Amino acid sequence: MQNTLLVGLSKQMVLERQMDVVSNNIANMNTNGYKADRSLFQEYLSSNAHEDNFASSDRRVSFVQDRATFHDFSQGPTEETKNPLDVAIDGNAFLVVQTPGGERYTREGSLQINNRGQLVTASGYQVLGTAGPITFQQTDHDVSIAADGNITVLEGTSRLDSIRGKLRLVSFAQAQRLLKEGSNLYAPGEGTQALPDTKAQIRQGFIEKSNVNSVVEMSRMIEITRTYTQIASLLQQESDLHKSAIEKLADVPN
Repeated sequence: MQNTLLVGLSKQMVLERQMDVVSNNIANMNTNGYKADRSLFQEYLSSNAHEDNFASSDRRVSFVQDRATFHDFSQGPTEETKNPLDVAIDGNAFLVVQTPGGERYTREGSLQINNRGQLVTASGYQVLGTAGPITFQQTDHDVSIAADGNITVLEGTSRLDSIRGKLRLVSFAQAQRLLKEGSNLYAPGEGTQALPDTKAQIRQGFIEKSNVNSVVEMSRMIEITRTYTQIASLLQQESDLHKSAIEKLADVPN
């Protein structure tokens, strides 16, 4: 296959994977606490030209290669809900939740109390405190969550605060190694260790929205689509030219 076709095909393959990333970002632009993914690219040089009349610098064929994707952990906008169980995190920390697969981490702060009195995420996973799961009593009311994560309530007719736990906040020295799972959760990647975070603060009555910029992502999708179409047209023209050349060479003069 000619170099033109190989280079164009390599670009199309990268564009397809980039479209997957952008599409996933757009699908989650209304997901609370969602962090966008970004793509990394690099040039891949292949030396396929071996004729003596090619200079050494011209023997290399330049391909495009998608190197990796990375998480954009920039802070998303916050929205006030006035729901006492909604929390937004100011800082780089994550909430810790218990799942059947072990501890997972999330930025989604839309919390609830299930029928067993446990503090859970919108997906039903237990939110862990520094001393384990956080459980409320049926008579608890006026839930207050302090900036440091301490959770207090008024119990029954008492006017004294009762402590129900403290949200466990963790951060990671190498957060890019976290692995995205479903339900807006992150799993620990190889070599990652959850460290207690004492700098992050909790804002009660707020939620952090997705950090996806819908206008930017839609522009990227349009750009990817146009580029893919242009390359497809170029490859078709190259293929037609190659076919025409073969047909002409095959003609035997009378």
